[in-house]
Amino acid sequence: MREFLVRTSHSPRPLPSGRWQMTQRWNDLLLAHWPVPAADIAPRLPEGLEPDIFQGTAWLGVVPFWLDRIKVRGLPNIPGMRSFPDLNVRTYVRDEQTGTQGMYFFSLDASNLLAVALAHTLFHLPYHWAEMRLDQRSEREFSFYSRRRFSDQPVIFKARYRGLGPTRKLAEGRSGSLEYFLMERSSLFTRNRAGQAVRSSLHHVPWPLEEAEAEIEQNDLARSIGIELPDIEPVLHYSRRLAVYVWPTELVRPALAGRPVTVAATPLG
Repeated sequence: MREFLVRTSHSPRPLPSGRWQMTQRWNDLLLAHWPVPAADIAPRLPEGLEPDIFQGTAWLGVVPFWLDRIKVRGLPNIPGMRSFPDLNVRTYVRDEQTGTQGMYFFSLDASNLLAVALAHTLFHLPYHWAEMRLDQRSEREFSFYSRRRFSDQPVIFKARYRGLGPTRKLAEGRSGSLEYFLMERSSLFTRNRAGQAVRSSLHHVPWPLEEAEAEIEQNDLARSIGIELPDIEPVLHYSRRLAVYVWPTELVRPALAGRPVTVAATPLG
């Protein structure tokens, strides 16, 4: 953690309170985003969250990548979790009461069954076990295939993508840009088994983004959650790698049980 703090000392974002629960590194990410009406997103969010809007619309992202350097605080290195492909469908939300911005995961797919179980247990993440392949074709070019296991309907994602190198525009990543809106999120939201919104704090350096190209041959992910993507090319970015620290989950709206209740006295007639 000391090395990480030194590398992020320039960032104005303070560390979350408490101790991180998990750290991992995300590698060779394609970040594909489509504008989607907020009215399509809002009914699919748990109570207490609302779509975050940029340029008059909500945004839906599909992100294939692979991860490694996985460490859960208090546990030894777990066999079989050295590295594996991952795929998520996300949108961008805010807490209706506090205004806290974050990303919300509709679904995640992974090839590692143990990781799927662990993510369900620790972070209530809606993971699915999937058959996956990630093949590196050159330093920044990859082909990615995922097919969800035990699904009533086929849920397949198949794409080939490449990073095109950093640019000054993306390196700056200034507030007010689409890139800043999509990437600079310090909270992860999902829902627990009771359907309540839960939140985990995140900490990482600013995203090292590049321009990207992609040929997405098949993408059933949005349709699997009842959302139709617009028939336009997505906004594409590539990121080489990012170390991420994740804090324990907490309820967005803590239970009211146990709080004192004030009852007004009624004078007797």
